[in-house]
Amino acid sequence: MHEMIKGANVGLTSLSTDVGSVMVSLGWSSPTGEGDADVSVLLLTADGRVRSDADFYFYNNPVAPDGSVQLLGKAPTAGGSEDRITFDLSAIPPQVERIVVAASRHEGAGFGELDDLRVSVADASGEGLLRYSVAEAGAVGALLFGEFYRRSGDWKFRAIGQGYGSGLAGLATDFGVDIDDAGEAEPEVTVEQAVVEAAAAVVEQAVPEPAAAVPPRAEPRPRTAKKKVTLPKVAKKSLAENDAWRTARLFPASALKSDRERETRATSVLLSVMTQVPEFGRRLTAGFGAPAGRMETFTEVTLPNGDSPRRPDGVVRVERAGKLWTALVETKTNGNALRQEQVQAYVDIAARRGYEAVITLSNDVELDGSPLVEVKTDGRRKNKVALWHLSWAEVTHQAQMLIRHEGVANAAHAWLLQELLHYLQHENSGCHGFQNMGPAWVPVRKGIDDETLCQGDTRAVDVVESWERLVRQVCLRLGGELGQKVLPVQRARRGAQPQARRAELADRLCTDGKLDAELRIEGTPGVLALCADLRTGKLRTSIEIPAPEQGYPLTWAKRLVRQLDEAPADLHVETLVDGGLGGPRGTLERLRPEPADILPRNGAQITGFRLSLFRGMGNTRGNAESGFIRSVDDSVDRFHSSVVENLDRRAPRPRQPVVGAAAG
Repeated sequence: MHEMIKGANVGLTSLSTDVGSVMVSLGWSSPTGEGDADVSVLLLTADGRVRSDADFYFYNNPVAPDGSVQLLGKAPTAGGSEDRITFDLSAIPPQVERIVVAASRHEGAGFGELDDLRVSVADASGEGLLRYSVAEAGAVGALLFGEFYRRSGDWKFRAIGQGYGSGLAGLATDFGVDIDDAGEAEPEVTVEQAVVEAAAAVVEQAVPEPAAAVPPRAEPRPRTAKKKVTLPKVAKKSLAENDAWRTARLFPASALKSDRERETRATSVLLSVMTQVPEFGRRLTAGFGAPAGRMETFTEVTLPNGDSPRRPDGVVRVERAGKLWTALVETKTNGNALRQEQVQAYVDIAARRGYEAVITLSNDVELDGSPLVEVKTDGRRKNKVALWHLSWAEVTHQAQMLIRHEGVANAAHAWLLQELLHYLQHENSGCHGFQNMGPAWVPVRKGIDDETLCQGDTRAVDVVESWERLVRQVCLRLGGELGQKVLPVQRARRGAQPQARRAELADRLCTDGKLDAELRIEGTPGVLALCADLRTGKLRTSIEIPAPEQGYPLTWAKRLVRQLDEAPADLHVETLVDGGLGGPRGTLERLRPEPADILPRNGAQITGFRLSLFRGMGNTRGNAESGFIRSVDDSVDRFHSSVVENLDRRAPRPRQPVVGAAAG
């Protein structure tokens, strides 16, 4: 991969012959796990300005109508997360000379608070082409990472690393975008409201007013305030006579018996919805390097392969400008694992036939540096086949984000996605996500119990990888339900490789008997910490809240107890004091009548509060109610709903510690 410095430029064709479509990844990390930013793209003409406001792509305008630009959102990585953007450079209008790639932060936060600011570019096969690390960002609210620009008919990339103190709105305005943030935030719209508005629009078009009576409509200006479209939160009352009546379903799952039936049905259901709901299909395939175009999907396909023809579970084809992009699909459901020889055969077939990709789909979650299936590629072949993996949990997450939080084009698309979600979440579908901690789980737990597990044991690394997969799935599930970014926080040394980081965590597991994880939930005042203590068999969920900027400690304690009015009585509350020493602690049941009991009596300075819930872990590996995976899901859900959701959503800024003895 070509490493760049600030101000340097490089031609894309000098790095790869396959640069018609590229993926740009913007990443960063935060020492506290609380930092995040949003990406944006501007298409500029030769005079350095947008042709219109439509050339500004950000969270309120993530996709270009011609598919040339698409913001894909967050993707988990070994270092936390990356924001990814796909560009179909062959579809960029000829008037566009430059494509600026930037990011911005909100509420006065600056990029100087983030570490490891970086941008990388990969070709259509997923092979990395270039990388640029921003050394000094400073206290700026927006940052230009780099830009693509035309030169002699080819595209080149320039590393910029320039900051804007005025944030996203100021950056966009400087490039000619007319920003409108003066009005109220746009209201949420339900599917029923969308149907009514669409019908009204049809009537309005069918029966227009006389031309003289129709005032000209001003073009809407972009708003940097995020807007959200949601489904109705309360379901309509059913017309069934009793609860025994079951709603008719487009994709029934109750009669599924065998794994083969589940795989065939799941593949067909998913691929058919991808073609009928363009927003959903494009969201899944854009991350695999597919262009934006007319999509068709197929099942029960037979491909020649010597004396034994192969039958992939599905095929995805996308046509754009007379060119075809093709991916073979291999599906597994329940706990069935992908078979290396089978996936290798599909990669070989795809290479011979000039196909671009092989997509594997299973309940497992792939990790950086630890692929589920390793295949060999023939370097002599001109066509490079990219191997991508998609988990059923991610499919569910993307469907939830569209139907419950972001919205789709029309009510029919909304209904199809609802039917897909119902199918995926049905107990018989086999598409329930990561369900098994693996064969090393029981031996490692036994080794911790009898103190025979030694550092360097590879089984401990296997358990750490399974834990990381589980945590990522928890993030996908919770993020889909909340409609917010939920990402794992990886506190690793800069430049640390995933394998080395996991080996270090495995050694800590051997000595401490604990598995730890942190989740950053957008809009919460702290990081949700999760600890599985395999020695005691306890799960701990907790969050640390910084002390407020103003007021007195007794006021803080009373206010905190009021916020936790509906929290469980066994919630543990601990005061954090300066110097890292433990402060007073107690259960919420004891503190409700006497909030002052949580204040230190020795004059120690309060820096914040830690809230914790404990529960027992399940002992089985599978999906039984008492299973470990189920207990992790239940712990996170209970803690978030009963504790985190009741806290003040405004995260306090860093402050000077205040003496705990002062009373209000």
